[in-house]
Amino acid sequence: GVFPRQFKVIKMRILNPQKPVRKGTKAMKKGIFAVAMAAALGLSVHANAAVDEAKARALAQQKNCMTCHAVDKKLVGPSYQEISKKYKGNAGAVADLTTKVIKGGSGVWGPIPMPPNPVKEDEAKLMVEWILSM
Repeated sequence: GVFPRQFKVIKMRILNPQKPVRKGTKAMKKGIFAVAMAAALGLSVHANAAVDEAKARALAQQKNCMTCHAVDKKLVGPSYQEISKKYKGNAGAVADLTTKVIKGGSGVWGPIPMPPNPVKEDEAKLMVEWILSM
C-alpha cells in the first residue's frame, strides 16, 4: 500500500533532514508529502527529531525553571505536562513558547506572571521542545 512507503520517506526526512533533495524531483515531492503526513499524524519534523531529554531537564534545573514548574504537578506555574497538553497540535507553539520563556508572560495560566528568563534562544527552544514532547 501507499502508507508503508510513505512512512519510509517520513523516517528518511526525520532522521536525515539535511540530505539535499533536488528541486522538482520525485524525491522532493515525496519529501514534501512526507512532511505533510508527519504533521498530520502529529510526528516531530524538526532537525532534532529526538529531544535530548537529559540535557533539557538539566538546563531547566540550571536556569531555575524547576523552582516554579514541575513535570507532573502545578507549583507556582503549570506543570510541564499541562503545558504540553494545552499546546498539543499547535504548529506555532515552539516559537511562541520560546519567546515567552525568554521575555516572560502573564494571563494564560492565571494572575501570577512568569518573569523574563536569562536563557539563550537555543536553550529556551530545547526546553520548550522537551516540554511539548511530554
